[in-house]
Amino acid sequence: MRFGFDAKRAYFNYSGLGNYSRNTIRYLSHKFPDNEFYLYIPATKNQIPNGALKNHTLVYPQSWKERKFSSFWRSYWLGKQLVRDGIELYHGLSNEIPFDIIKNHVPSVVTIHDLIFLRFPEWYKPIDRKIYSRKANFSCMNSDRVIAISEQTRSDIIHYFKIPEEKIDVVYQGCDPAFYEQWGEAEKQKLSQKYRLPASYLLYVGTIEPRKNLLQLIKARHMGKLDIPMIVIGRSTPYIKQIHEYITEHSLKNITFLQDVPNEDLPGIYQLADAFIYPSRFEGFGIPILEALFSRTPVITSRGSCFDEAGGNSSMYVDTDDTDEMIHAIRLVLENEKLRSEMQEKGYKHARKFKEEIIAENLMEVYRKVF
Repeated sequence: MRFGFDAKRAYFNYSGLGNYSRNTIRYLSHKFPDNEFYLYIPATKNQIPNGALKNHTLVYPQSWKERKFSSFWRSYWLGKQLVRDGIELYHGLSNEIPFDIIKNHVPSVVTIHDLIFLRFPEWYKPIDRKIYSRKANFSCMNSDRVIAISEQTRSDIIHYFKIPEEKIDVVYQGCDPAFYEQWGEAEKQKLSQKYRLPASYLLYVGTIEPRKNLLQLIKARHMGKLDIPMIVIGRSTPYIKQIHEYITEHSLKNITFLQDVPNEDLPGIYQLADAFIYPSRFEGFGIPILEALFSRTPVITSRGSCFDEAGGNSSMYVDTDDTDEMIHAIRLVLENEKLRSEMQEKGYKHARKFKEEIIAENLMEVYRKVF
């Protein structure tokens, strides 16, 4: 079959939605190489973050008008291009499908990652909420199948958009296969020297924004007098100003912010960490949790939302706005060697349920339902 994918974020986004798009295309092209994969992006780009994609045809705007108004090309004019390319099924990988796909009679599937902009509207600008809601609602209503990346997201789609539950399939995300393998001691030592990593540390990976709740973790470390360094990896937003102000006000030491860490170095950084802390208030899924579990790193994350779907029964769940509870959890993991060992082994076993061949088969099963 000839499949089409919205690959904008695969080529231009370096974090969550980009990783999902890249991984999905890779999984399917490796597992089902006899199919054709057309990737649609709004502008030419020769390189893709975190490694090249194979077995695909790249399509981007050709005419002056399409290049000048590339956003319109992607959202309103792409249907005609899909017909010209003979696409038999189009997959919108990030909450949307083109508005003209219906009149051009191209079967479609859309992945909905989350509806946080509806659940927590105060975290978004009004214009962004309006755009996101319009695109997601249209896509859920008009696609042939809807993929939710968690049961939490599936429930939100039903609640906010009134989509029949039988139209929605839950297909979990995976993480980059680079996280599957354990690094050797020599590799870890070289990596540690490269980033000047301390012998022991807590690790945070994720965008530095209010929803991810990094400031609360830093407060817990300070108030609990947890004498262990912290490594923070993630794209900054204006929220980081609050974090730096708190660090300065309390003269905190040994908190290192690493920028632009290449994907190939992340597995080693996870594996060297004593614990991974993911204090986010709400997610659609939480890929960094899987990255940590594959790395055999104990996970402490938030109670509720979708976190137990990603973290399984090996992770520790807390109310991350309860400072005392977070402090207790961190101390427990750091001081109880038996518990830490159990979390490592059970976590790795849980993570294997999300390996690429399983996810690829689950995605293809959704595609088969369309025909």
